[in-house]
Amino acid sequence: MFRARFFVFVFFLALAQSSFAQSPKAIVEQAVQTELAANRNDHSHWLYFEIDRQPGKAVKQWVAQARSSSLDRVVERNGQTLPENEQRHEMNAFINNPGAQSKQRKSGQHDDEQAAELLQMLPNAFIWTAAGEKGNEILLHFKPNPQFHPPDLEARVFAAMEGDMAIDREQHRIASLKGHLIHDVKIAFGLLGDLEAGGTFGVERRELRPHVWQITETHVHIQGHALIFKTISEEEDDVKTHFEQIADSTTLQQAQAELLHQSHDPTKDQALRQGR
Repeated sequence: MFRARFFVFVFFLALAQSSFAQSPKAIVEQAVQTELAANRNDHSHWLYFEIDRQPGKAVKQWVAQARSSSLDRVVERNGQTLPENEQRHEMNAFINNPGAQSKQRKSGQHDDEQAAELLQMLPNAFIWTAAGEKGNEILLHFKPNPQFHPPDLEARVFAAMEGDMAIDREQHRIASLKGHLIHDVKIAFGLLGDLEAGGTFGVERRELRPHVWQITETHVHIQGHALIFKTISEEEDDVKTHFEQIADSTTLQQAQAELLHQSHDPTKDQALRQGR
C-alpha cells in the first residue's frame, strides 16, 4: 500500500515539475491554440454597454450581437444625449439597410482574420521570458524577436512592440496584453505609415461565463499617422460593460426590442447609486 502511494506521489510530482518547466514560449503557444479553438467553437451572442472614444468622435451606446449583424443604440454622441426618437430612427435605418449590414459583416470578418493572424504570430514574433505570477495568472514579458520577419504591414507594427501578457493558468486563456512601440515604424519610407516610438496599446479580457471570454477594454495611443488600420483608430479608448447573453437566433428586430429595454446610461445610474 505504501509503495503504491509512493509511486502515485512521484507521478503527480513529475507532472507538476513538467508544468513548471514549460518554457514561456510553450505557454504562449498553448494559449494561442486555446484561443483559436475557442474562436471557432464559441458562437455566443451578447448585449453590452460600450463607451468608445476616438479623436473627434465619442459615443456611449448599447450593442446587441444579433444573428446576422450587430445593432447599436447610440444614447450619447460627442457629449450630447440623443432623444429616443432619434435613437429609434438610427436603428431602423440600419435594420432597413442590407448594404450597411453587409459592410459591417465584411468589416467584422476582416477584423477576425487579422486578429487570428496576429494571434498566430505571438509565439515567434517575440522573445518571451517569465515575469512572475499574480493570483491565477502567469505573467510573461515579450520583446521583438530579431529573427522574425513580419509578413505584412500590420505585422510590422505589431512586431515592433515590447510589453507584457497575463495568461489564465487553468484555462490557458489570454487575460491581458499590453505593449509599447520601442522604435519608430516607417512604412514605404513614411508614405503609408509613420508611427512614433513610445506609443502604447492594451487589451483586457475577462470570463463572462464558464470558458467564454470577451474583450472588455481596448486602449490604443500611438502617435503618428498610418493608413494600414482600417477599423482600429491609432487613438482610441473602448470599454465594454454590463454584458448579458442573448439568444443566438436573435433577429435585428428582436435586438432592437432588447436594446430599448435598457436604461439610457447605466454608468450614470451606477454613479448616482454610489453617491447616495
